Amino acid sequence: MRSLPKPDVTGAELLQLCAASIRDPDLKERLLQVEAVVEAAEELYREHGESAELHAIKGTKAVGGFVTRKEMERVYNGTFVKSSRTRSTYAKLKKACVNDICPLCGQGTVHQLDHYLPITNFPVYGVTAINLVPACSDCNKYKLIHVAANAVEQTIHPYFDEVDDERWLFGEVVESTPASVRFAVNPPDPWDAVQVERVKTHFRIYRLGALYATHAAVEISNMRHALKKMAATPGSAERIRQHLRERAESCAEVYKNSWQRATFDALADSDWFCSGGFEGV
Repeated sequence: MRSLPKPDVTGAELLQLCAASIRDPDLKERLLQVEAVVEAAEELYREHGESAELHAIKGTKAVGGFVTRKEMERVYNGTFVKSSRTRSTYAKLKKACVNDICPLCGQGTVHQLDHYLPITNFPVYGVTAINLVPACSDCNKYKLIHVAANAVEQTIHPYFDEVDDERWLFGEVVESTPASVRFAVNPPDPWDAVQVERVKTHFRIYRLGALYATHAAVEISNMRHALKKMAATPGSAERIRQHLRERAESCAEVYKNSWQRATFDALADSDWFCSGGFEGV
């Protein structure tokens, strides 16, 4: 769940570009008529985003009484995504992530943009860049049209929320055959109750526990051969622990709350794993 810089293009600017690409003169005129509505809605969005109260924005069935929800969906899918006038902006928003890694899960590759406030309920934000978050296919699918009813039901918004200045993701080794890791949200004490619950909501909606557990299982399998070689000499448990701790530290330098960091720390903390628990297949 990494934060991203806010887009430098406004909803009104994108609406103008979309309107210029539409051949239907009636729809073109109506889109331009709602420019002020989109502009005002974006200002409201920014205010509520900064105060973590996007849930308080009420949905509508149309944009300013001139453009319907279905028309805005067509503008987004048929014009904004495809038009030569807007395609570069679409691509720029997708490329805002480091190494094309989805900011919602920290694992998948970005393939599309997700409407943080769904276009089906909030058509006024259909082509507002600050509502369009780069996402992998799975995250976009899992979120679907989730609409928060209150503050704690809000998922983390990469353009407004900074939750990675402190560590909150931890793992725990499951002493099974083969060994596995389960993940949990354990925020620092200074966090307020709403922030804690929002991260937990995000973790649940995007199914991060299952995602990270799968990747951790692959990582454990991949390192098993090297750990068995290390275990062939006296005092191996402490050497293995140190090796895992160094891996965790290296991952933490890149991203404090990566599943990799949580995995290696959990493995290093486990006497069972370091003493041979990794050998089961």
